[in-house]
Amino acid sequence: MKNILEVKDMNLWYSNFHALKNINMEIPENQITAFIGPSGCGKSTFLKSLNRMNDLVPNCRVEGELLFDGRNIMEEDAVSLRKRIGMVFQRPNPFPKSIYENIAYGPKMHGVRNRNTLDEIVEECLKKAVLYDEVKDRLHESALGLSGGQQQRLCIARTLAVNPEVILMDEPCSALDPIATSKIENLIEDLKKEYTVLIVTHSMQQAARISDVTGFMYMGKLVECGETPQMFSNPQNELTEKYITGRFG
Repeated sequence: MKNILEVKDMNLWYSNFHALKNINMEIPENQITAFIGPSGCGKSTFLKSLNRMNDLVPNCRVEGELLFDGRNIMEEDAVSLRKRIGMVFQRPNPFPKSIYENIAYGPKMHGVRNRNTLDEIVEECLKKAVLYDEVKDRLHESALGLSGGQQQRLCIARTLAVNPEVILMDEPCSALDPIATSKIENLIEDLKKEYTVLIVTHSMQQAARISDVTGFMYMGKLVECGETPQMFSNPQNELTEKYITGRFG
């Protein structure tokens, strides 16, 4: 199986705070990789490093290699990189525009002007996000009128509209009810047919349900990473076992 991302001896600091310590891992293509661990352990920081969102944080410094298709992420143009590695955030953040314009925005930014092409992109992405049938009669109404779960699926559709290769998801279900969460989980499992998905989750049950690979992080370190069934049934590290069995965290 091909690895689409490779992280070698990565360290990250916010000013003097050493947030990520000697991270080494490979991310397989067309798989769902989940990151679990207690709050503040570095999961979201690591995720944001993969499309350079941490560039926006003052006094953030990264050392080591982050390779995407063999090329160093730190040397790539950040805008181009974020087109290829998209991100979905913890809380749904649709633009205060119509449903249609939320999805058409990215393609327009990258030069797509033809109305028919935009129509096709909008429809295709809404269908991939399993949202089209719910909103097809209100495409030109405000996206802010959608429910929380619908807004999050719209944000996923918006990410798909610029044709990324990797999708980063930072606790995409934390603000949603169980029914909306189930829809997002089913969607994530479908997405791996075409995309590589990395997800940070506070829910070990969610990681166990939908991921192929799970990484356990603690105090800025990647303690253990492996195939999800093995990680949950037979973790190799005592810290991992304690966290998974609820004895700390």
